[in-house]
Amino acid sequence: MDNLTFTNSILLVEGLKVTPQSSQPVFILILLAYVFTMVSNIGLIFLISTEKNLHDPMHFLFCNLPLNDILGTTVIMPRLLQDILRETSERNISYAECVIQAYFVHVFTAACHYVLMIMAFDRYVAICNPLRYTTIMTNKMVIKLSAFAWGLAILLVTIMIGLTLRLSHCGYKIENPFCDNASLFKLSCEDVSINNVFGVVYTIIIACLSAVSIFITYVKIATLCIRSRNKALNSKAIKTCSTHLTVYLIMLVSGATFILLHRFPEYSDSRKLASIMFHIVPPGLNPLVYGLQTKEIRLLKKKIVKN
Repeated sequence: MDNLTFTNSILLVEGLKVTPQSSQPVFILILLAYVFTMVSNIGLIFLISTEKNLHDPMHFLFCNLPLNDILGTTVIMPRLLQDILRETSERNISYAECVIQAYFVHVFTAACHYVLMIMAFDRYVAICNPLRYTTIMTNKMVIKLSAFAWGLAILLVTIMIGLTLRLSHCGYKIENPFCDNASLFKLSCEDVSINNVFGVVYTIIIACLSAVSIFITYVKIATLCIRSRNKALNSKAIKTCSTHLTVYLIMLVSGATFILLHRFPEYSDSRKLASIMFHIVPPGLNPLVYGLQTKEIRLLKKKIVKN
């Protein structure tokens, strides 16, 4: 089958394996999680955009996180909810739709790391260079940092998906709850070693780049706090950094669980469930973490409730 013919064909997505008896409860549970994630993330963006007290570099950079969380949940949840109520043999998707879904799944994953990197930089400047903060973190800098996070994610994912699109294909079944790059190139009958190598290098670069940069940032912040022995500074560092670090750890644990389960074929179903949870848990918990731990947002929520 040539590539042109296959490109216009219909693929079969494995979806989430549920019994007929449990399909409706699972559907309702995932739907509630999706609605909660969307409402909470959109609510945070609306709150930051309308409240002048939150119009500062830290909160503008933070807006990238709920935007990415909205992308990450929307790219798979509506389709997944439809598939839960369908018979396994009816979970069809066009090749073009599958490619688009895979593209944005990986943009979401990469942007998770890069957005948290630029947020860590903001915290570093605020704590280690407070007198120069307004000079460094201008609106222009916020735009540059945001463009860096999204631009790098889009560039690397475009290259990765481009390497997959060059392949001819002979398979038709996506052995995953949703489309991703690995599921796409596994459909090929050609040598996919380049795709495998690029995928591994790509994953290592993203994980290491974010982990190393955030680690260095927090080491510098911790060193400053230890040397200064200033209680006010230490309190500020703990309050501002604990939120960011909590969000990073939630993302890291969710992603690491999914990646580690790849090494154990006998846990294939657990891996597939973990891949879905990566698009539910961090996007759902991030607004809670920032809403409860960020003083300005917490106070505004109390004000709104009283009114």
